[in-house]
Amino acid sequence: MKKFIAMLLTMALVLSCFAMALADDELIKVGIINLDPAESGYRTANVKNLQETFTVENGYDATFATATTGKDQLDAFQGFVTAGMKYILVSAADTTGWDEVLENAKEVGVKVFLFDRMIDCDPELYTAAVVSDMRLEGEKAVAWLESLGLEEYKILHIQGQLGSAAQIGRSDPLVEKCEAEANWTIVREGTGGDSWDPNEARKIAEAAIDAGEDFNIVYAENDGMADGVVAALDAKGISHGVNGKVIIMGFDCNAWALEKVLAGEWNYDGQCSPFQANKIDELIKILEAGGEIEGLNELNQIINDETYFAADTITAEDVERYGLK
Repeated sequence: MKKFIAMLLTMALVLSCFAMALADDELIKVGIINLDPAESGYRTANVKNLQETFTVENGYDATFATATTGKDQLDAFQGFVTAGMKYILVSAADTTGWDEVLENAKEVGVKVFLFDRMIDCDPELYTAAVVSDMRLEGEKAVAWLESLGLEEYKILHIQGQLGSAAQIGRSDPLVEKCEAEANWTIVREGTGGDSWDPNEARKIAEAAIDAGEDFNIVYAENDGMADGVVAALDAKGISHGVNGKVIIMGFDCNAWALEKVLAGEWNYDGQCSPFQANKIDELIKILEAGGEIEGLNELNQIINDETYFAADTITAEDVERYGLK
């Protein structure tokens, strides 16, 4: 009897392992390439959103790769192709250099989704892009600045990761406006680097102040770098925000940054939604069911609907609803 029970237990164990193997085979293999979650509040929220969506419980066998440079991302991408991923998701550090690996993926049937950032390639090389319109973010910011009707626009321009879609989109409208208008001037321009570093932004501001360069606008391409500049202004006793000497502008809408806009310490914050995972999950499930993705534009994009918040119109409800925690 004991031998019979032992045999039944052994068979149950074997069947259980077999069932688990079958279950693993049914999971959708996804490789996700993202930037460092410590880069910003935006990126932290973005990574968390992806991790909470692409789970075993939701039908995925997901592998996450953190890569902050174009080269490291390309290596991770090719590794995912070699590993037999069915889908690869990418938030690109650089807009260029992707053609070869995307062509390799397409040849072996791997479907690619871009999220957060666009890349410069033939749209046929990726399945869809769920992204923000970074240029529109920049255009809205410049239009808001223009609406102030200042006699002179003397701008300290703090850029993000050079060559990224976010940096290009937020920079170009400002640069174009300064080239077109005599009273718009970029006094000093610098970058927070690949990590959009607030400390690097602070150094740029300190160098401008120490050199006696007069500016009345800080156009910082994310909240963290705007905060770094504000720290430099505070250390030098330079007023900012509503009724201050210097207008402060950031992007991403972290809750703490919107609180500063609400308090009048900052003047403007442009929204950039980090929540693309649910939409990509929906699109993958459509493909897995044999359907086709509809509603894409000519660049195979689905664009996030975004706004901005200014000190004279923001409410506490806006902070609660839109602020990234």
